[in-house]
Amino acid sequence: MSFFSVKKLSKSFGGLQANHMIDLEVEKGEIRGVIGPNGAGKTTFFNVVSGFYAPSSGTVEFKGQVISGLSSSKIAKMGVVRTFQRPALFPDFTVLENVVVARHLNADASLMNAIFRHNNKAEAGNLKRAKEIIDFLGLEQEQDNLAANLSHGHQRVLGVAMALATEPELLMLDEPVAGMNSGEKAIMVDHVKKIRDDWGITILLVEHDMKTVMNLCDKITVLDFGEKLAEGLPEEIIHNKKVIEAYLGADEIVA
Repeated sequence: MSFFSVKKLSKSFGGLQANHMIDLEVEKGEIRGVIGPNGAGKTTFFNVVSGFYAPSSGTVEFKGQVISGLSSSKIAKMGVVRTFQRPALFPDFTVLENVVVARHLNADASLMNAIFRHNNKAEAGNLKRAKEIIDFLGLEQEQDNLAANLSHGHQRVLGVAMALATEPELLMLDEPVAGMNSGEKAIMVDHVKKIRDDWGITILLVEHDMKTVMNLCDKITVLDFGEKLAEGLPEEIIHNKKVIEAYLGADEIVA
């Protein structure tokens, strides 16, 4: 039984075929990258897998259960959680409050209870776990700062912290280093490796930054025009002629 698999997955919007017959299997503990030129269908693929769109055909399976067609919230509660290109933060809450809110929402608490922190036995545990996540991701010095006042890099890390607060088994990262400088990218790469190595969470990521992908991923799947073009180890992908042609020149994929 595969930990996570996509089988013959297709998604159409009217006459537009955004994804076509995509197959993919991810092993537990793997960091898998999904790459491709602009318009390759990466965002649609992520949206279908995470439940924001239902597939036109094909299936998505997680630990032997079909999850395609379920709501994004139900998929998240099963352990498949995603981040977004623009982190969905509460800008007027502190870093710690943002992570605590994510803990509450995962536990089916109402948003108002999460915000106002009504007394309950779980509150101390939620607060403790939130602080553990913040410390793990190096945000402890920022925990009392408002999310709105964080640097771009720290906001991206906070988005990951909030996803971790929901206790995922498969974490889907949507362009985790977008807009970051080289130092921030290096920190995020270290965080992702630690999430897998220290906490055993499997990672599936879409990313445009090829240096990040090549340095981070165990295996890479390449999409082009909505179809799977290639798949393999980073050193195989970087020298794949079809991939080089899709990116219109080797310089665009060399790490």
